[in-house]
Amino acid sequence: MIAFLDVGYRENKARAACVVATSWEDHVPHATFVCDVDDVLPYEPGHFYRRELPCLLAVLKQVPMPLSILVVDGYVWLSPEGRPGLGAHLYEAMGCRIPVIGIAKTAFGATAGSALVERVYRGRSTRPLFVTSVGLERSVAAELVRRMPGDYRIPEMLQRVDRLTRSHGPCFPST
Repeated sequence: MIAFLDVGYRENKARAACVVATSWEDHVPHATFVCDVDDVLPYEPGHFYRRELPCLLAVLKQVPMPLSILVVDGYVWLSPEGRPGLGAHLYEAMGCRIPVIGIAKTAFGATAGSALVERVYRGRSTRPLFVTSVGLERSVAAELVRRMPGDYRIPEMLQRVDRLTRSHGPCFPST
């Protein structure tokens, strides 16, 4: 099972979402989970994980099935030297047992040109996604992202989890 994770913010509150797929080729989620988190930390440049990681861990607590890979909207590494980003901190928080793939939509400083990042072009887009990983070879992670369903630059499962973070109403898991 693959978990696609994202967080949306409203003032000092957040909505964390998780879309679970059974395979990389799935067009429809196996299950979705949403969790509202109060009193999130403010954004701190270079330390985004301090704000986002508690939200991701909260929604992951709702997921009853074993997960084989976690996919985050963001970076695993923040520098060519391997400074940990959100994905690396999530990997560590999960006991270094579940590989994490980071998919970022924008370049981040020197990281975008480093050997730790693979640019992935999808659909007809001339703008790449920036793929990083831990616990899984970067080239393998990039190929998985490249093959994901969706006709556009952003894979369908990432679009779905993003929409869930912006949804309104009560939170409850669906399967």
